Amino acid sequence: MRQVRYKLGLGLLALALFSLSPLSALAQQQVPIPSFNLEIGRASSPDQVSSTLQVIAMLTVLSLAPAFLIMTTSFTRIIIVLGFLRNALGTQQSPPNQILLGLAMFLTFFIMAPIWGQVNDEALQPFFAKKISQEQAVNLAVRPIKKFMVTFTREKDLALFVRIAKIERPKNIADVPIWVVIPAFVISELKTAFQMGFIIYIPFLVIDMVVSSVLMAMGMMMLPPIMISLPFKLMLFVLVDGWYLITASLVKSFTG
Repeated sequence: MRQVRYKLGLGLLALALFSLSPLSALAQQQVPIPSFNLEIGRASSPDQVSSTLQVIAMLTVLSLAPAFLIMTTSFTRIIIVLGFLRNALGTQQSPPNQILLGLAMFLTFFIMAPIWGQVNDEALQPFFAKKISQEQAVNLAVRPIKKFMVTFTREKDLALFVRIAKIERPKNIADVPIWVVIPAFVISELKTAFQMGFIIYIPFLVIDMVVSSVLMAMGMMMLPPIMISLPFKLMLFVLVDGWYLITASLVKSFTG
């Protein structure tokens, strides 16, 4: 009984000493919690409202940047052709999606560099120097991109969306709105990409048919043809320097 009382006394003493220690004082201090306030007040000048709206517009444009990058550049054709190439080789996930996306992105930067440089020289730099207004900068920035898209847009596709939009028949390409050119450009790029993918498929399809015929003639029907044809397709692709040919074809299809 005395031992229990002795241990209880020691525990109470230790608790009292801890409560008086600096560590306890620090633990009992209240940590300040930051607060955030969102207020709508009166602007002292119209420039404050204009700058705020510009920031909101810039954030909106940045959120839509991936869509613009995909739909108004050469990215669509490149990534589709690379996807067809991987399926034709039958290598499953090799090269990985990250490699194909990265290659398509940097090829897009290479192809679009002159157009984006023109946009920077004619629209962005004068706007930053306050030589032109924001509306003029947008109009000047759209022109090179629109010219690029029209160059690779089929007349039939463009006429389709002009009819669907029910706008007056344009006298020249400058009268066609940009929101009509973009979908016409996209479906033209899809058709071109599928045509290039079909051409890529042909030699690999021939190899698959030859290997399947040989295996059937030898009575090896239970052996998957892909196991035999894959090394031959890889060997053919390496011997003809396939990446060089594919990359050169994609870039030259835009640059000439």
